[in-house]
Parts: sequence; C-alpha cells; structure tokens
Amino acid sequence: MFYLLRTRMPLVLRFFSCFTGIPARVSARSTLVVVTSASMCLGMAVAKGSAADVFVGEKTTVAELVPLAAIEHNVWDQLLKEYVDRQGMVRYAAWKKNADDVRALDGYLRRLSHSNGEGSRDEKLAFWINAYNAVTIKGILREYPTSSIRNHTARFFGYNIWKNLKLHVGDQAFSLEAIEHEILRKMGEPRIHFAIVCASISCPRLLDEAYVAERIQDQLNNNAREFFADSSKFQYDSARRTFSVSPILSWFGEDFGNSTSGRLKRISDWLPEGAARAAAARGEGKITFLEYDWGLNDRK
Repeated sequence: MFYLLRTRMPLVLRFFSCFTGIPARVSARSTLVVVTSASMCLGMAVAKGSAADVFVGEKTTVAELVPLAAIEHNVWDQLLKEYVDRQGMVRYAAWKKNADDVRALDGYLRRLSHSNGEGSRDEKLAFWINAYNAVTIKGILREYPTSSIRNHTARFFGYNIWKNLKLHVGDQAFSLEAIEHEILRKMGEPRIHFAIVCASISCPRLLDEAYVAERIQDQLNNNAREFFADSSKFQYDSARRTFSVSPILSWFGEDFGNSTSGRLKRISDWLPEGAARAAAARGEGKITFLEYDWGLNDRK
C-alpha cells in the first residue's frame, strides 16, 4: 500500500494542492502526512459540499392549481416599481430592511407555485421570466450584503444559487438553471436573454415593471433595444466592420443563429439605427466580445 502511494504521489499531491492551495512540492518523507491530510481535506469538502437545496414558494395540491391567466403579477410589479430604477439597479438594502416587502415577495413566489402551466405562449413567457427574476432577487436578498452573485455559485462543492435555489411550481421544483435552459430557451425566443437577469452590472437591465402577456412582445423588444443602446454591451467599429457585443451572445450564440452572419441579421432590428444596423441586416462584419462585470446591480 505504501509503495502504491509513493508511486502515485504526483497525482495525490496535485489533488491535495487543488483543495488546499498548498504547492504540490513535498518530500517523499512527507508522503504519509500528505496522504492523511489530503484524505481529511477531501472528507471535509464532501461533508461540507453536499449543498442542501433551498426551496421558495410552496408545495401545492392538484386542486389548488390554476391556469397561467389566473396568476396575477401585481405584487411583483409594485415591488419592482418601489425598489428598481430605470437602469435596472436594485435597492437591496432597503428591500431587505422592509420586512413587509420581503414577505410580499415571498407571497408572490407562493402564488407562482399555484400555476398548472397551462396558457398561451405569451402567458408562459411572462410567467417564467417573472419567476426567474423574482427567484433571483429572493436569492440575493437571502445573501445580502454581498458584492456579486458569483460569490454564491460554487462550482464543485457547496451552495450554488443557480442550481440549489428552487421554486415550487405545481408538483415540481425548478432551479434557475432549469427555468432558463429547460423552459425559456426551449421556447425559441432569444429575447429572453435581454429579460432574465442575473443581478449583475453586465446583465440586461431588470425591468422596473412585471412582464405581462398583454404587452410582453413590446416589453421584450424595448428591453432588447435598451440592451444594445448600452455602450457597455454593444459597440460598432465601422472602419473595421467589427461588432463588439456582450458575451451573452457568445454563451447563447446558438439561440440567435448558426453563423456570425445569421446572428448579426437576427439582432439587427434591435440595434441603434445607422451603419451598425445596416451592416448587421446584411450579415456583414465580425463579432468580438466585451468584458462582463459580475458586480452586483446594487443601488446603494
């Protein structure tokens, strides 16, 4: 056994280094100490890393479920108007301090739990976009004060807000990842990427009103135009025929088309009028990606 550990020592040391940050340069005489320490480290990581899911909303019975048209978003609309400004910045501190409005958000999430998922395409878009954004806000308020959502997105061990924070809807519980990838993206509507918000500076702005089925097409178009009107998310160099865009269009490029030309044509209607829109409509140019600021969209 000792011989096996000695022969596999480089791998063990690299593993130990990954968890501790200690350089993997240890003499052979330290073999047993390192192996013991690595084992302890792994045991602690596993014990600590099995993050429990956090549920919002409430479990419901079949008899309590209603169609999407019966789910009102008035409370969410009022909360957004109170705490979100025109740029999509959120007064998290004030919201968290107001116990009544924290309870109001919880009540809204419980109301969402009563949906049976039946309704028109626009009703589904409005419901799930609102759900995604409301769950995200709930997740940030739970952690606040914090400087970034990325502080709560553990990759391997521990709580990940995108995976472990789940909303009860009907007889299922949906994570933020599930809402985005398994529901909204499968609807074939790329404008969702300018509507669902990850509580970060470089995200699309959080709309200061709820999405509603009756107006959602206009709301999505307006948010898309606002997104590309922001120079931190879109720039065009006519001399070099280069579009510099948010990495959102890299991460989810396939939702906008199968080629650079196709993606440019798809976003052309949302671009500021002028040379950029004309070139994009022709599918002419190349795309580069801007930096992404994961800082919290916190209006202090």
